[in-house]
Amino acid sequence: MPDPVLHRPANPHDSAHLHVSGQARYVDDEPQVPGLLHLAFGLSTQAHARLLAIDLSAVHAAPGVVAVYTAADIPGANDVSPIAHDDRLLADGEVIWHGQPLFLVAATSRDAARKAARLGQVTYDPLPPLVTVEDARAANSQVEPTQRMAQGDAATALAGAANRVSGTFSMGGQDHFYLEGQVSLARPGEDGQVHVLCSTQHPSEVQHLVAHVLGVSSADVTVEVRRMGGAFGGKESQAALFAAAAALVTAKTGRPASFRCDRDDDMVITGKRHDFDVGFDVGFDAQGRIEGLALRLSARCGATLDLSPGINDRAMFHSDNTYFLPNVEIVSERLKTHTVSNTAFRGFGGPQGMLAIERVMDGIAAHLGLDPLAVRMANLYGPGRDVTPYGMTVSDNIAPELIARLRSDSRYNERAKAIAAFNATSPVLKRGIALTPVKFGISFTAIHLNQAGALVHVYADGSIQLNHGGTEMGQGLYIKIAQVVADVFAVPVAMVRITATRTDKVPNTSATAASSGADLNGMAAQDAALKIRERMVAFLARTHGCAADDVAFTPDGVRVGGELLRFADACRKVWMGRVSLSATGFYATPDIHYDRATHKGHPFYYFAYGAAVAEVVVDTLTGEHKVLAVDILHDVGRSLNPAIDLGQIEGAFVQGQGWLTTEELVFDGKGRLLTHSPATYKIPTASDRPKRLSIALWDGANRQPTIHRSKAVGEPPFMLAISVFSALTRAIAATAPDKRALPPLDAPATPEAILRAIAGHRSA
Repeated sequence: MPDPVLHRPANPHDSAHLHVSGQARYVDDEPQVPGLLHLAFGLSTQAHARLLAIDLSAVHAAPGVVAVYTAADIPGANDVSPIAHDDRLLADGEVIWHGQPLFLVAATSRDAARKAARLGQVTYDPLPPLVTVEDARAANSQVEPTQRMAQGDAATALAGAANRVSGTFSMGGQDHFYLEGQVSLARPGEDGQVHVLCSTQHPSEVQHLVAHVLGVSSADVTVEVRRMGGAFGGKESQAALFAAAAALVTAKTGRPASFRCDRDDDMVITGKRHDFDVGFDVGFDAQGRIEGLALRLSARCGATLDLSPGINDRAMFHSDNTYFLPNVEIVSERLKTHTVSNTAFRGFGGPQGMLAIERVMDGIAAHLGLDPLAVRMANLYGPGRDVTPYGMTVSDNIAPELIARLRSDSRYNERAKAIAAFNATSPVLKRGIALTPVKFGISFTAIHLNQAGALVHVYADGSIQLNHGGTEMGQGLYIKIAQVVADVFAVPVAMVRITATRTDKVPNTSATAASSGADLNGMAAQDAALKIRERMVAFLARTHGCAADDVAFTPDGVRVGGELLRFADACRKVWMGRVSLSATGFYATPDIHYDRATHKGHPFYYFAYGAAVAEVVVDTLTGEHKVLAVDILHDVGRSLNPAIDLGQIEGAFVQGQGWLTTEELVFDGKGRLLTHSPATYKIPTASDRPKRLSIALWDGANRQPTIHRSKAVGEPPFMLAISVFSALTRAIAATAPDKRALPPLDAPATPEAILRAIAGHRSA
């Protein structure tokens, strides 16, 4: 195959012109057809209770109401869960979290449905709710047994260490706060079939769950996704609830049904990033090199299993980050509470595990009075120190070189000295700087999900239609895959028509998640396109009397022996010769395996690396802070589209900064979410973006034969924002520089949390 042509100046996002002009169509932009019903849930006002009675007479009588449904009206399975069959479409007999759907209202307008849903009279027998990690631990309430991952002998190493530090801290959850909320539109087809337009990352899972709820086969349900207005993991398992509700109403009434969730209800009903409590006990030498580590990760999983096993496993996987841990024990508690079930969020547990080990590094540095970067460098993976706690050898380690380059390019040493001098003379404002690395494993740790399919049609006029199992949520996946297909035929990407993801075109797809969208679907689409190209080569060689090697696809056309054909002319010749110009493609990630019983194996195909330097300033009187400057060097392998990748890196960093500094989820003692709107939940805005944000791409190809040697970019940059949290820790430490202790800072580092940390550090 010739060198790729797609690595010319980056193509813009395929929908960019539609986004800025307002012409990009999302689910709720579909024309409202006659008879359309609008839906709303009646929600539980208790976190834990037995349902004694539900009086819906006032709901039925409300203006505009056409139908009201409870669990008894579901023809198939009352189940919208991804794994454990424990997520109900509508509660039945018991409620297990505040905001759980109890009944479903279908009305002639959205406002009518929402108003009517508030009229249900529910009689509860309240039960004590478990709300916090401490509540669940005391009750021994778990969604699955505690897991343990270990290497070496942590207890012996800790006992013999010359230096030892222990500590605890907490990190909060995070709401996805996608611009487009949860939304589905169901339309009736013939003979009981249903077509569902859904804002979901996992069309096949939605298809299967809708089929189960309706009691029909998967072939009777088609799910379609053209684009989402953001998802971040929140539309991986969570979208099925709303799709199933819409499909149920359509199946019952024979009318189209739309469920567009209100923002407040969306935040109450849907899961979040898992919040964690962390405890650590670390032993180390005089240079800060870890000799033994005991790490406990305690996650609030919520009321049902959802995706908690995989998320907490990935937190364990990433508790090493870029560091060799010769003797380590990682214990992971998966605690069950009467709060909304937490779910997938960008990084899928990786950020929580990575923040834990970076906090350990900062604790070691504080104890020894060293620059935290020196401690990080001392613990990096390297020759003879290259086996992870789960038994995988790190064979593609570029972290030392990448960190060294960023350290030099960002002038880290000079800036650290200048900040120390500033802090020595500034009594109120304190500055901090930190460089933190990222090593993120790429692949689904549920091995069967590492597969993808694609469908490519080449038409007789030379135009190309592309379909695959990946979904577009703004991240630029579609344009990347279109570039791959265009490259196979050496044609402009404008000749490739991108089509919506549909379960009737490519079946049994995996979620667009785990940063694997381009890896999996790019290879599948290339496989389909290569099949067509090989048929074209064979036909053209045969009919022109030349060898197959004498047929070449070039940007100027298809060269056949000494003749140059336009691509469109070559396609017409092949079609006239009765050769198929349509093909399916398939790809399954090789060389990965994992034994969950022992937590050992080779779960990742490769690692993506990165590092960031963050500089901050803290007002010690108010607790407010500013991120002044950020320098990022990130590894995307041989970038498929540098413009798209740079956008992903910047967006991920700012979202990570929000998780660690401003986005605070607050539940009261009754399990009610108090921060369920933009008025009470603070996502980062343009003013929170660092005044100077410099992003560069690492110039190295992936060692693994991924699509054009590229690397995933969706999740890894999120964890670059840990540099902000570490820099804030150093700024707080500067308020009492004589104290060799880690400031007690919890995430998110809100002004209140920073003031508490300053007071705690000064009194340590």
